Amino acid sequence: MEWIQQIVNGISLGSIYALIALGYTMVYGIIKLINFAHGDVFMIGSFVGFFAITGWNLGFFPALLLSMTVCAILGVIIERVAYKRLRNSTRIAALITAIGVSLLIEYVVIYFRGAQPEAYPKEILPAKSFELFGAKIDSQSLYILLITIVLMVLLQFIVHRTKIGKAMRAVSHDQDAAQLMGINVDTTISATFAIGSALAGAAGVIFGIYYIKIDPLMGIIPGLKAFIAAVLGGIGIIPGAMVGGFILGIVEVIVSAFGFSSWRDAAAFIILILILIFRPSGIFGKNTREKV
Repeated sequence: MEWIQQIVNGISLGSIYALIALGYTMVYGIIKLINFAHGDVFMIGSFVGFFAITGWNLGFFPALLLSMTVCAILGVIIERVAYKRLRNSTRIAALITAIGVSLLIEYVVIYFRGAQPEAYPKEILPAKSFELFGAKIDSQSLYILLITIVLMVLLQFIVHRTKIGKAMRAVSHDQDAAQLMGINVDTTISATFAIGSALAGAAGVIFGIYYIKIDPLMGIIPGLKAFIAAVLGGIGIIPGAMVGGFILGIVEVIVSAFGFSSWRDAAAFIILILILIFRPSGIFGKNTREKV
């Protein structure tokens, strides 16, 4: 029965990775850029949620919406300032720029507030436990899972049922043809960064509630793991990022449950190595161009 509890915990952890991975995969699907600053947008979202809850006495959902809004704006600013002029440059130039933006965000935060960690208040979400098939399940984990599912369903609706979503898919398939058809490519790319960054902001608040402790360098490891989740599912493919995140979360929790908690981070990178060797296109990937 303990395994049921571990799987629920793994899915909750995986939902955080999945939300961050969606930003990676959406941006790559549109402009073929690995935005390594995305993990630091996640960090900013976590701090915005923290200050909204502790400083302004906002509840969870207002803090979540505020964090998503701030991160969406930050994502657009990063795209317009750092990446827009590099669309026709080499991939290595864009990659180096992304790493530079990541370091800039981290150390600007450290400069203004210091490197000391903060702790989210407890019981922001109802923290009750109940039994399911003999296993003790934390209601907080279920709330996190439910919020993640709602955000993912909303994302799928935006991508497949709205005008901007159709524009995103068109630009992902063929940017030049989309522009000839009257689609504003710049607006579409900015919208992609905004949506992906908003999801990272939501993941930041959820992470703070789940792990309590946050700090200015917290985005590095979750950001890398979310990238691994995106590669595992198939970089550029939205359902793949979701599935990859859940798989990675469950694997980490199972590794810890077997008593190898010090290896849980290594497990993610072992998965990356194996997926690159045996299926570089990922679980849902094809050998053709990636699509959103």
